Amino acid sequence: MNLKKPKFWDYNKPNLISYFLLPFSILLNFIQSIRKRSKAKNFKIQTICVGNIYIGGTGKTSLSIKINEILNRHNIKSCFIKKFYPDQKDEQKILSNKGKLFLDSNRVDAINQAIDENYEIAILDDGLQDYSIKYDNTFVCFNNLNWIGNGLSIPAGPLRENINNLKNYQHIFLNGNLENIEVIKKYLFSINSKINIHLGKYVPSNLKEFDKQKRYLVFSGIGNHKTFVSMIKNYGLNVVMNIEFPDHYTYTNYDIKKILKQSKKMEAKIITTEKDFYRLEGRFNEIQVIKSDLQILDEKKLINSILKKNENN
Repeated sequence: MNLKKPKFWDYNKPNLISYFLLPFSILLNFIQSIRKRSKAKNFKIQTICVGNIYIGGTGKTSLSIKINEILNRHNIKSCFIKKFYPDQKDEQKILSNKGKLFLDSNRVDAINQAIDENYEIAILDDGLQDYSIKYDNTFVCFNNLNWIGNGLSIPAGPLRENINNLKNYQHIFLNGNLENIEVIKKYLFSINSKINIHLGKYVPSNLKEFDKQKRYLVFSGIGNHKTFVSMIKNYGLNVVMNIEFPDHYTYTNYDIKKILKQSKKMEAKIITTEKDFYRLEGRFNEIQVIKSDLQILDEKKLINSILKKNENN
């Protein structure tokens, strides 16, 4: 099921609806605190969790892929772990194309499969709130534009857990196009003065395939649609219209025909993401894909924290 988050989640401050829902958020946080008391399991393999607190669109998959790529360059046998969800086949395909993916309805079982095949490091795309696993390293991802929305947890806001829980985590990764960095840093250090903050930005990897003199209609069904559009504009493409669908959206022929009709009317070419392209399954030749690569600005610092943990295991 494709659900679009309510607009009030991303207001700068909570509104009346948020305050009405706040008691439910407090109850869910209490239940979550009880779950945390369950004993977490250690593994023979080093585990890295790339997770989030803000729900969706924080760049977890991009960072997971980048970490795996860097570890491979260091001749370290690493793999991806992902819990199976039927509506996330796009991410599953992307990960399996970038490395070895262990996919299971239970993350612990997937990790054990990786151990059986002698992998050294398991990179978990999501799973920060899976309290059955004791992670060796955690990276909490945020999108610079969405940040923490109204600052409240579900259902009053977009956060999976209370923002003050960041005092319990080791690393923050800020994804996007370097927006709002200093404001976000100040807020993070007010919660945890010792937390490591890492920065990343998206860079188009096939920009040469696009004519900057043309007009473009952009659409996507990803959690960070605004960041995707911002990246395209920053690299000089003329975006005359953008259409946002819910994250992991399943496109119908009617949806695409409507987009094709609109692009023809506006005399614009059509662009979407690689993630959306997998869901379209190559059915429409008129749609171009712009691929992006996550560039880690402090790559050496980030990877050293992982390698140091690996040496200690």
